[in-house]
Amino acid sequence: QTPLKKTNALIAQMGITFTNAYVPSALCCPSRASILTGKYPHNHHVVNNTLEGNCSSKLWQKIQEPYTFPALLKAMCGYQTFFAGKYLNEYGAEDAGGVGHVPPGWSFWYALEKNSKYYNYTLSVNGKARRHGENYSVDYLTDVLANMSLDFLEYKSNFEPFFMMISTPAPHSPWTAAPQYTKSFQNVSAPRNSNFNIHGKNKHWLIRQAKTPMTNSSIQFLDDAYRKRWQTLLSVDDLVEKVVKKLELNGELDNTYIFYTSDNGFHTGQFSLPIDKRQLYEFDIKVPLLVRGPGIKPNQTNKILVANIDLGPTILDIAGYDLNKTQMDGMSLLPLLRGDKNVTWRSDFLVEYQGEGYNGSDPTCPGLGPGVTHCFPDCVCEDSYNNTYACVRTLSSSWDLQYCEFDDREVFVEVYNLTADPHQINNIAKTIDQEILEKMNYRLMMLQSCSGATCRTPGVFDPGYRFDPRLMFSNHGAQARRFSAQS
Repeated sequence: QTPLKKTNALIAQMGITFTNAYVPSALCCPSRASILTGKYPHNHHVVNNTLEGNCSSKLWQKIQEPYTFPALLKAMCGYQTFFAGKYLNEYGAEDAGGVGHVPPGWSFWYALEKNSKYYNYTLSVNGKARRHGENYSVDYLTDVLANMSLDFLEYKSNFEPFFMMISTPAPHSPWTAAPQYTKSFQNVSAPRNSNFNIHGKNKHWLIRQAKTPMTNSSIQFLDDAYRKRWQTLLSVDDLVEKVVKKLELNGELDNTYIFYTSDNGFHTGQFSLPIDKRQLYEFDIKVPLLVRGPGIKPNQTNKILVANIDLGPTILDIAGYDLNKTQMDGMSLLPLLRGDKNVTWRSDFLVEYQGEGYNGSDPTCPGLGPGVTHCFPDCVCEDSYNNTYACVRTLSSSWDLQYCEFDDREVFVEVYNLTADPHQINNIAKTIDQEILEKMNYRLMMLQSCSGATCRTPGVFDPGYRFDPRLMFSNHGAQARRFSAQS
């Protein structure tokens, strides 16, 4: 069973599925900023979902927005550009110009004010506020986005190339399904992998604080959330079908690239964390990536390591823009899409996140003390000030490995060998070969300070990798401190 049968048939089976696609930060705003800029969070400086964390702030608007890939497509490549849906979580905030602010690079702009909703929301329609209520036939957001997209395809100019970004909040909470889908998937529950509802021993304290076993009400809640997320995706599946059929009707399907992806994963019960994301594990950082288009052979899968920072460079490359003129950290996937032989590619990438937390205690769980946040359900906290970490995720012919360091007093380290332990149950930081640890620590320092081309240098398991142990361990704390200073 899957809620995305049509998407699978129309995009995956007609093109390529990347089975190792990741986000450098498993949270909406930093992830969306990485998609738009082609940069790691330490270079676009959006660190969480708050205005203070640079989400849609005045600073973001001034320094990053003019150089996003849509801005370059419109200004430099002559594209007509269309945006519909959720942009950034704090978009439309009064302190950041309200819904009157239309970011550079968009010819047509239909953006959701603030965070995910399905009914009773405000859209910025080219800078003017439009309120929507709760009447399914005219207000259900996923369908509204589909209709706006079809209108654009109907009325756009046929003399300029076009780029569309349709950004549905679904399957984000509040998980409101369309009325015809509220009874779907009654027998579906969250996957019960070997890391489901077990204590995350040898892990960072935020994982260890989860209550194991989970209460029955938590399990019921997470299963319900999983089912509702699937239900909301049925409308996304309809949207994909409508857009593909419209392109076909217009005679444009064969020369249009279509990308389908997400801004983060989500956990439902792994290590007894009922719901959310923003952790460093596969279930939060791994996302789907399906692409169809000219020159892409159907029904392919590709295991190469790709990240959402690659989307901007890929789309600019398709448009013929010189990537050397950008400051992007990612790589163009175009050679992979075309099936070029002898493509040199990365063997690792950076994951980084700066924790969020309130000065006060969480009002729903006053006993927990300050610094924690998102403590729901059953006072299991998903985030905190010192849930601040950086990882190197490595995939090569010899190793499938993740190395992570926390910016906390103990500089806690987590290391997983995903070949032997795909569900990341055993932290092998204390038993792995010391030389590998040193190399990974050094590589992490390199990636955390990388920018542009230096983000694409050879990883630890590449033949071209250079390691200078003298640069290590002179002052181990400096690297952790630099991480917070940069963020």
